[in-house]
Amino acid sequence: MRVADSHDLIRVHGARENNLKNVSLEIPKRRLTVFTGISGSGKSSLVFATIAAESQRLINETYSAFVQGFMPTLARPEVDVLDGLTTAIIVDQERMGGNPRSTVGTATDANAMLRILFSRLGQPHIGTPKAFSFNVPSVRGTGAITIERGAGKTERKTYTVVGGMCPRCEGMGSVTDIDLTQLFDDSKSLAEGALTIPGYNAGGWNYRLYAASGFVDPDKPIRDYTEQERHDFLYREPVRMKIEGINMTYEGLVPRIQQSFLSKDVEAMQPHIRTFVDRAVTFTACPECDGTRLSEGARSSRIKGINIADACAMQISDLADWVRGLDEPSAAPLLAALRHTLDSFVEIGLGYLSLDRPSGTLSGGEAQRVKMIRHLGSSLTDVTYVFDEPTAGLHAHDVQRTNQMLRRLRDKGNTVLVVEHEPEVIEIADHVVDLGPGAGSDGGTVCYEGTVEGLRASDTLTGRHLGYRATLKPKTRTPVGTLEIRNATQHNLRDVSVDIPLGVLCLVTGVAGSGKSSLIHGSMRKDAGVVSIDQAPIKGSRRSNPATCTGLLDPIRASFAKANGVKPALFSANSEGACPNCNGNGVIYTELGFMETVESVCEECEGKRFDASVLEYKLAGRDISEVLAMSVTEALAFFGTGEAKTPAARAILGRMADVGLGYLRLGQPLTTLSGGERQRLKLAIQMATDGGIYVLDEPTSGLHLADVEHLLQLLDRLVDAGKSVIVIEHHLAVMAHADWIIDLGPGAGHDGGRVVFAGLPADLVAARSTLTGQHLAEYVR
Repeated sequence: MRVADSHDLIRVHGARENNLKNVSLEIPKRRLTVFTGISGSGKSSLVFATIAAESQRLINETYSAFVQGFMPTLARPEVDVLDGLTTAIIVDQERMGGNPRSTVGTATDANAMLRILFSRLGQPHIGTPKAFSFNVPSVRGTGAITIERGAGKTERKTYTVVGGMCPRCEGMGSVTDIDLTQLFDDSKSLAEGALTIPGYNAGGWNYRLYAASGFVDPDKPIRDYTEQERHDFLYREPVRMKIEGINMTYEGLVPRIQQSFLSKDVEAMQPHIRTFVDRAVTFTACPECDGTRLSEGARSSRIKGINIADACAMQISDLADWVRGLDEPSAAPLLAALRHTLDSFVEIGLGYLSLDRPSGTLSGGEAQRVKMIRHLGSSLTDVTYVFDEPTAGLHAHDVQRTNQMLRRLRDKGNTVLVVEHEPEVIEIADHVVDLGPGAGSDGGTVCYEGTVEGLRASDTLTGRHLGYRATLKPKTRTPVGTLEIRNATQHNLRDVSVDIPLGVLCLVTGVAGSGKSSLIHGSMRKDAGVVSIDQAPIKGSRRSNPATCTGLLDPIRASFAKANGVKPALFSANSEGACPNCNGNGVIYTELGFMETVESVCEECEGKRFDASVLEYKLAGRDISEVLAMSVTEALAFFGTGEAKTPAARAILGRMADVGLGYLRLGQPLTTLSGGERQRLKLAIQMATDGGIYVLDEPTSGLHLADVEHLLQLLDRLVDAGKSVIVIEHHLAVMAHADWIIDLGPGAGHDGGRVVFAGLPADLVAARSTLTGQHLAEYVR
């Protein structure tokens, strides 16, 4: 690859990453460029896997030159020439980690500035900013020190650090109570499999740690343990010892469970681990700090009657007003910076959040906008900002705010690259790149490059849909019953009572933060017949892919085993068939401490994940790695005829194709899927269940207008088959297609939480009494 300088253009020549087909184009610098096209057309491959990835690779190599001798080289993207790259800042839709200590305030500069503010102005004065941090414990120490000065002498010193961490919950905000009956069956001995904790099976290392420790008799039922044995088994302090010839640390079962399970975010756990934690552990608000995470001292210091816990619990729009009311010349620069950060939250449509909101509870769209806050006040120029669908989860009323933010970044002299389907964002672009014409192997080419006016006049799929306007259905379905919600008060809901019609396509809408998810996911009765498909990420490790999470890999392995007369476990990269060099990951992960982990393709299996001997087994002429490299559409044909015919596999593949994922590769890591793709994958999984009510949360995320039409056909098929479909959605085309609309608002946070309209879409358009009604009336013909 050759990399050269260019002052005005980013030049791409011969890009072949993923499904790109020798793409070449020129992208103007210091302009706003939108990349669009049907889902799976190659937009992300071009922007993220090629342009942004090469920029990040060059930066990593520049700043890590001192360790180049022993660290693997980052893989270059498949492209011949990339000219004119600048530093890239990527703002994607990945959720903001699973650290339970991370909040909206700690993920931005807001909490840090508040801590400084209270350390300066709070009364009584209790200490430095550390005294207001729930992540800093108070520390005290006393000892003798020798000062080597002159003759030297020994002095007694006392060391004290005042932290803001609540000592009871250790800054977590909640305390746990473990149900011992869910950890073990006390009628059995360890040897008989008494432990019922995931990963503590008889014979495994966790089992052997206790069985071979010498503290307990592995053949004695737990109920017969002496008091000392029970204490050593459950609560013994950590101690280093040799177990079966290996130096290990032994500690009681309860602190070990607390360390391994309860120190992690429950939402980020794998499904079977989360099920165990939900069953064995009870989380309650800490009685000492009332869930604020802060010590009594931190809560005692106030500014105008407000302590830092009160400030973090406020709705950010209210907190911004409170900060504007503070007039203290000594802290003027700090107050100005804090006001700017809080106002940025409001500008970008997140004024309804609070700073103490755990970051793991944010949706993908909310997380992306929180990341944007960090850059709005940046003084950097000539930087390339890369955004992945920044309007995800936004009501039409809020899209304009995002457009203003994108323009501001561009006007400061930056290059802004946006992957987006929203027509309102495409309209403000200085330059548009439309990829397609189809998805997967049918995409990967540039169909159009130029101005918005030129795109509108072109005959591309995006160009034909850019001026699209939906029509209201001339006839709506008649409900066959109602699902009652009465006196709902979760989060910001204000004693809401509403009847949700059944047997129809019912849409729940409203501005972001108005209470839609609280009403449906938090207040609706969860009967056995309700299939809920929310925005939570699909649980799994970095080994997970569409084939594993849908259960597709089981019939595939069975077919390979039957055709070759061997056992199915050989065809699992997580079991006996794994490449011994990379343990079935396909890549080697090199931990570099304070630097980012480096990922390099395994040289033994060349990224195929399987041992070479396994790849000698074929099914209809294909080995297992070649099958996992197929798209869903290709696999449907492959498993439909001849030796490879597998009805069970075709049933799963058919559901994936039905939700518009025919272009996905079976072995594609889940980490490479967009938020919308993951949700549609969950829909394909749930379609196999026998539910009467389907609840979908923003299923159009990441969908092109042409894909939305496909989704609406799928929803119609579900309703026509006798199902009730409830959709939480902002997309105006889906609103126009609905049989019934429930609109929440009128605003977000404490300005929302009420039903402002419930009825037919035509009546909502005629009334124009809500923000949704006004935008829908402008959209429909």
